[in-house]
Amino acid sequence: MKFLYTTAVLAAALLSCKKDNAPEYDTSVKSNLSIEFDNIVGGTDLQLNTGVYNNALGQAFSVTRLKYFISNVSLTRVDGTVYVVPQNESYFLIDESIAASKKPVVSVPEGEYKSVSFVLGVDSLRNTMDVAQRTGALDVSGAANDMYWSWNSGYIFFRMDGTSPVITSMGGVFQYHVGGFGGYSTPTTNNLVKVTLDLTSRGTPKVKTGRNPNIHLFVDVSKAINGSTNMNFATTPMVHSSNAAVAIRNNYINSMFTHDHTEN
Repeated sequence: MKFLYTTAVLAAALLSCKKDNAPEYDTSVKSNLSIEFDNIVGGTDLQLNTGVYNNALGQAFSVTRLKYFISNVSLTRVDGTVYVVPQNESYFLIDESIAASKKPVVSVPEGEYKSVSFVLGVDSLRNTMDVAQRTGALDVSGAANDMYWSWNSGYIFFRMDGTSPVITSMGGVFQYHVGGFGGYSTPTTNNLVKVTLDLTSRGTPKVKTGRNPNIHLFVDVSKAINGSTNMNFATTPMVHSSNAAVAIRNNYINSMFTHDHTEN
């Protein structure tokens, strides 16, 4: 009898301790969560203009400009509930030349989150909205002025420009631009990509007032030019249409984004 009593007391004490140590979240309260997009080439940090890299064909190249749109962000809590960031707060232009742009912040309910999802690109609804409703990162007369195909009336989802010594024309410049949202009156190829990343193996963000959690992602842009189609700078220095961009989109669709760690 004494043994049973002692065991019960110990179990109660352990449960109490576990409860006391567990973070308490108020899901009616929102707090900030940052998502960091750390651009790399293979295992090397991307350095605009000065970095020299090699593609899968052994062709040397440098990157002079890297920009891409992240949109439609949502997060899944460990209990399985999903929070979708309101659309008007969910469009970000990642620009390698602007440090602040690579760490966008979303406001989400308190809680612990096991996965994050987002779209690489700009969805068809926002692409076709009146220009007055496309502000901030989507402002085609401002931040997005070089991320829009005026002749196709659509955003460039992913843009990587650079130089390579194997290119013998156009000053040795390459431009790889991926766009195409499906379209309505004039349908185009749909090159939108939804990315979902499991955060459980390398640290889940615990969003709570007073904390500043950060999900640190690696974005390996070499995946855009290497893969099922190894892009040849010498023969294909320019990609400026949705159909031509399919090969690049298919290269990066499953492997360009990885979760490196989470800072709580």
